[in-house]
Formats: sequence, structure tokens, C-alpha cells
Amino acid sequence: MAFAISVYSNETPLPESEDHPYSNNNILRRFLADDPRTTATVACDKYPRVCRAKGSSGPNCCKKKCVDVSTDKLNCGKCGSKCNYSQMCCQGKCVNTSVNAKHCGRCNNSCKKGSSCAYGMCSYAN
Repeated sequence: MAFAISVYSNETPLPESEDHPYSNNNILRRFLADDPRTTATVACDKYPRVCRAKGSSGPNCCKKKCVDVSTDKLNCGKCGSKCNYSQMCCQGKCVNTSVNAKHCGRCNNSCKKGSSCAYGMCSYAN
């Protein structure tokens, strides 16, 4: 026991100025970095032009969030218009891409003339 105490006390302590990954300062910095109140945000309901800025999620403002109503499943065509589980929002309309010949498997994927869409694939089992 005395040997362990002497070995422990002989270790050189870390200087006070060196940042340790688990020091109180670093924990506090990480906590504040995750706090949404510490960053300035501009709500699109007051400033709708913020949605048209470069890097925005979309040009439309729905419930204080920038969205693209031509592709957003929760705001398809207009704010609050939700698509069903099996549907996608393509050009502002909810469509079932498993069977829609103009949006087969994904938006704007048209099947060739005369072929149908089944299970999201054109000309399935033909």
C-alpha cells in the first residue's frame, strides 16, 4: 500500500493550462455548443426570404421551417399536406411510386410507352 502511494505521488501532475479532454472547461464547452439558445437563428415565419438563401432546406416556410413543398412528404404541394406511408412527394403531388408509370420507383422515372409499373419497376415480369 505504501509503495502504491509513493508511485502515485511521484507522477508528474498535468500543468493547469493544458486542456484535458474531460476537464470541466471542455465539458462546459460541449454542453454550450449543443444548446440551441447559444446560436442565433432566424425564423422563416418572420423572414421568409431566409428560405431562399443558399444552403437552405427549401424555398418554402412551413411551421417555422424551410422546406421544399415539391418534394417534402410532410408538406407536399402545400404546408401540412402529408403523403401516406407508401407515397412519395413528386412535383408537389403524393404518388405511389410502386405503381405510377410516370414516377416508377422514384420521382420523374417514366416507363416507356406501353409498359407498366409494378413494384417500382417498369415492365416487371413482362
